Amino acid sequence: MPNQRYDPYSYPPRGMDHVAAARYIGVGIRKFDEMVSDKRMPKPKQIDGREIWDRVELDSYFTDLPSRNADGGNRIDAFFATAAAKQD
Repeated sequence: MPNQRYDPYSYPPRGMDHVAAARYIGVGIRKFDEMVSDKRMPKPKQIDGREIWDRVELDSYFTDLPSRNADGGNRIDAFFATAAAKQD
């Protein structure tokens, strides 16, 4: 591809189509559609006639999913809560 400029960095895609978004969070398309419908995953952005999911939004929603921790929260929130409590 001689017409493309060399880019030394690798960029993950910011926008993903339906199949890629489902694969990104590790579920099938039907489960992903269910999760979008019940608001566990974000709705897509509309770009002309295409629906595109924002990777950063997917990450945020994924972080907010319940975990198997005993308290039901996520590890990031638990970490910051513990750190805040130690400073008090």
